[in-house]
Amino acid sequence: MIEQDTSDANLAAAAPAEAATAASASGPAPSADDVARMTDEIIAALKTVYDPEIPADIYELGLIYKVDIADDRKVTVDMTLTTPNCPSAAELPAMVENAVASVPGVGEVAVNVVWDPPWDQSRMSDEARVALNMW
Repeated sequence: MIEQDTSDANLAAAAPAEAATAASASGPAPSADDVARMTDEIIAALKTVYDPEIPADIYELGLIYKVDIADDRKVTVDMTLTTPNCPSAAELPAMVENAVASVPGVGEVAVNVVWDPPWDQSRMSDEARVALNMW
């Protein structure tokens, strides 16, 4: 499982919950190396998704709260939006789902839009602050 550290918008990887030898309908559970590779590639894929109205990617904006890689390779993403009235509310979750699904080894992808905790500018990375000139 990987989860976002909301203090600095970085993700950290954790080992799968069950033994790497466990099997499922979509193949064997990912090894620690597979989880590390998928983590890096999922982050890279998330960094290709931009809110059409903001010139920074959703990962650096701090909109990704949690990414979970299960033993069956299913990936669940908890994300938020800058505001409940975000004009891109309908399209951003689908864009996230497609980006994560493009990573080799990823199984089914589920994207949940969550509102707790609410997003604020403190969740943005320094990279996003530079892109938005928010120093």
